[in-house]
Amino acid sequence: MQSTPGNNRRWRTIKSAIVSALSFIAAILVVAPLGFVFFHLVRSGAGAVNLSFFTQLPKPVGEAGGGMVNAIVGTAELLGIAALIGVPVGVLGGVYLAEYGSARSNRMLRFIADVLNGVPSIIWGVVVYGLVVLRFKSFSAYAGGLSLGLIMIPLIMRTTEEVLLLVPNGYREAALALGISRWKTIVHIVMKTASKGIVTGILLALARVAGETAPLLFTAFGNRFWNHSLREPIAALPLQIFTYAISPYEDWHRQAWAGALVLIVGIFFINIVVRLLTRNPAFRVL
Repeated sequence: MQSTPGNNRRWRTIKSAIVSALSFIAAILVVAPLGFVFFHLVRSGAGAVNLSFFTQLPKPVGEAGGGMVNAIVGTAELLGIAALIGVPVGVLGGVYLAEYGSARSNRMLRFIADVLNGVPSIIWGVVVYGLVVLRFKSFSAYAGGLSLGLIMIPLIMRTTEEVLLLVPNGYREAALALGISRWKTIVHIVMKTASKGIVTGILLALARVAGETAPLLFTAFGNRFWNHSLREPIAALPLQIFTYAISPYEDWHRQAWAGALVLIVGIFFINIVVRLLTRNPAFRVL
């Protein structure tokens, strides 16, 4: 029995519907864990998110109430230090790989960057502990920011390289043909064209290190009070969440969930703000 055009069309329609359904189910399975995590954070921590949480210091051990304002500010300070270290080095490294490096040196640098991307974050904490904390005999915000910045560098470098390589060579050739110097071509044309991808890479790196706890245990150490110098131990949301989560106090457990919720929501809003800014051509410069 020979197949007819109508039967073939019907079979293709069925196969298309099956594949579409399987793709939809796969997409739901990908998004579902994030939804479950966010739902559990809201259910467990939303009750502890109030004005005191954002304005007060942690209460003494065993006393209910208090907040994590020092940890929130400390996380922002650590991310700022990490960005000052990781963003320039990572972006310039990516520019070198995409625009200047030889094939042999680029292969070596890419391999090293890929290996560093796979290094557990606690190793970075141990390294900075040995090089900075022991040398200066003090935990500090500088050491914490350095450990986070080192984690960011290979991520930003590889992302920057990839997005710069996506810029058509015709842009470079046209600019050079007009007599524009190579560095101006890279900065004002190539990097401007790829700025959205570069900003996305920086954002992803910041989002990754924002929740790191292990390297901060060896470097920033934590602080239940305000730190008045970057050379002193500093509080951070991941550290405060870790400390509260392993404590025997029920109120601290609730605040740990609240801290995790605030951290996730903060990263979410950073993503939204950056995406909104990169829609405007005026902001598409690095």
